Amino acid sequence: MAALFGRRMRRGAASTAVAAAAMAALSASGAPSAVGEQPAASAAERPSAGASGQEDPSVTGDSPYHTDLPPLKGPGRNDPPDETPATGSAESGIPATVLDAYRKAEASLAASNPRCRVPWELLAAIGKVESGHARGGRLDTNGTTPSPILGPVLNGVGFANISDTDGGAYDGDTLHDRAVGPMQFIPQTWESWGRDGNGDGRRDPNNIYDAALAAGSYLCAHDRDLTVERDLHQAILGYNRSQEYLRTVLHWYDYYRKGAHEVPDGSQPAPGAPTGSGGTTPSPAPVRPGTPSPSPTKPGKPTKPTKPAKPGDGSSSKPTPPPTTPPPTTPPPTTPPPTTPAPATRLVDLGDGALSAPAGERFAERPAVRAERADKKPAAQAKVRFTLTGETGTTFEGGATTVTVTTKADGVAKAPALLAGGKPGALTVKATLLGTTEPVTLGLRGEVTAPRADKLVRTDETELTCEAGATFEGRIALTATRDGQAAPGVAATATVLAGADPADGEKAADQGPYFLTPGDEPAEDRRTRELTLTTDAKGNLLLPELHTDDTTGTFRLRVETTGGAVVVLELKVTDPA
Repeated sequence: MAALFGRRMRRGAASTAVAAAAMAALSASGAPSAVGEQPAASAAERPSAGASGQEDPSVTGDSPYHTDLPPLKGPGRNDPPDETPATGSAESGIPATVLDAYRKAEASLAASNPRCRVPWELLAAIGKVESGHARGGRLDTNGTTPSPILGPVLNGVGFANISDTDGGAYDGDTLHDRAVGPMQFIPQTWESWGRDGNGDGRRDPNNIYDAALAAGSYLCAHDRDLTVERDLHQAILGYNRSQEYLRTVLHWYDYYRKGAHEVPDGSQPAPGAPTGSGGTTPSPAPVRPGTPSPSPTKPGKPTKPTKPAKPGDGSSSKPTPPPTTPPPTTPPPTTPPPTTPAPATRLVDLGDGALSAPAGERFAERPAVRAERADKKPAAQAKVRFTLTGETGTTFEGGATTVTVTTKADGVAKAPALLAGGKPGALTVKATLLGTTEPVTLGLRGEVTAPRADKLVRTDETELTCEAGATFEGRIALTATRDGQAAPGVAATATVLAGADPADGEKAADQGPYFLTPGDEPAEDRRTRELTLTTDAKGNLLLPELHTDDTTGTFRLRVETTGGAVVVLELKVTDPA
């Protein structure tokens, strides 16, 4: 069945039968079933992405996709009785570089997000439906498509209406967005989910390694477990909000799970190109090996020559004029060679403030500069090298401290995300414009702040009642976490406050329970009602012993971490028995 990229599969008797057969095969295999049987919403019925009050656009902006299905056994087919995808059928072949990218994305996500359990076969199913595995594996040695794979213009005519969000940097369109690359990301979703899957310091939607890792990261969003059917379906529908799309992806997912094999890059015919708005005319279908060539047209019967007229019979025969040779066609005008744009001469910082992040966390802002020519217009294809300096242990995503980025059409170069090291302090990101007589360098200042915690909980069951002049039994233990994970190295302040009511004040009490600081001085000189501690490698915090003087009553113990996590405990001091 020819691929229908640019048109949804029409609902009819034939397609309904194919879909029903495919669903039966899925059910028999135990694969997750599709959500519901309602038809996919048409472009006119779907909300325009980005419109006020509507949901955010999907990964692809609900762009069109390939609708052909994997082969099925059944009446009317000539499959051998024992044919399965594992035998090496053409349909189960995946280009070598593309298959490698899917598997590496699975391995990377298994290490960084083990809960998700994204299988490479799911990435393969989406890659098949979105671009036919990067047009049959037509990639360079780095895994990048020689030319961008672009979906139709998302201008609301038959598709979603998404105004330009990237200045044409990814899709070359400064009016509307278009889905880009082997996994068909629209620019605004790529900006959020783009990843560097091949470690070259760039996030390129046209690179299969970057795109596959980005697709897997998106599918794992919202703490999903893709072995759970509901999470699996939600992830796929987030890619393209269509029940028909969900069913198509599930068919291929089930098919690849039964077996797939590697084929050489570029050995498979490329799928048809888009025919919708913004697309191109599809290429002629490739002729399969063994298909006989069309028979040549049989020559017509020769006509009998005209008999010459007899002399004197009054008739004449005009000779047939010789055929005229058509004038030679004018050769098409040659395209003038492209002019070399003026080189970049300066860099402009695009940051809105100092780069800052707590130790061990990702910086919210990425270092970004714009390369400009002498006339202050953006300079495309300029090389910018980002270099990290400082003693904080900060790196770019992937572990590098130096990366080189090529500017897009808007002249912008963005470094990969920064991962703050474990040591607080200042850092500098140097952006250097390469290829100039005197390299231009711009210093972007940043800072790694103390690690933080967003939650603090008590983990012991010590009774917080004590007689005056004695010591509380046991020690108070707490655990600090950040985003649900242990928060090591977080500073915390423990303060004894007077009274049981916050209205009594937040300053340290001058009597009541107290701690003892380490030292050789007399105990009376080492009393303190405020001290600073740090969580251990597992985020645990164990307070020193708490003593009391002769003052009775109710007090408060307030423990607060960097990041604002707070626990307030009530302390009671009673008269001696």
